[in-house]
Amino acid sequence: MKRIYIKEQACIACHLCEVHCQRQHSQSKDFIKAFKRESPRPLPRVRVEEKGALSFSVRCQQCEDAPCAQACLTGAITRDPISGAVTVDEEKCVGCWTCLLVCPFAAIRQDAEQGKTVRCDLCQGADMPVCVVNCPNEALIYTEVDI
Repeated sequence: MKRIYIKEQACIACHLCEVHCQRQHSQSKDFIKAFKRESPRPLPRVRVEEKGALSFSVRCQQCEDAPCAQACLTGAITRDPISGAVTVDEEKCVGCWTCLLVCPFAAIRQDAEQGKTVRCDLCQGADMPVCVVNCPNEALIYTEVDI
């Protein structure tokens, strides 16, 4: 299974990972429409945390035991048997936010407008997540790991 790792020393807190993630998860896949015209407005599945000189991208770590999947009351969060990625079936999600409470990385976001959770899906269907492709300092690394 592949995962995204961050090189904190290379992250410059440009937030481009957030911008490209938001566009990728929009209906139009267009920057202007995604940020200004779409309703509901798409949310990025990643966020950049900054503390002084240190900054890093926070996203789902695709935990081996996936506490969010174990805690999900409706079974909306599961591990994809083919890719191994932990995914959310938005049709099943009822917005109870239990997954937010158990995530050890605070990587799941609330989409309060739609009453659903959003989390990194590793850009399912793409060869490489857009955050990794568009990171100008190559602070994000997408690599194979054994789980």
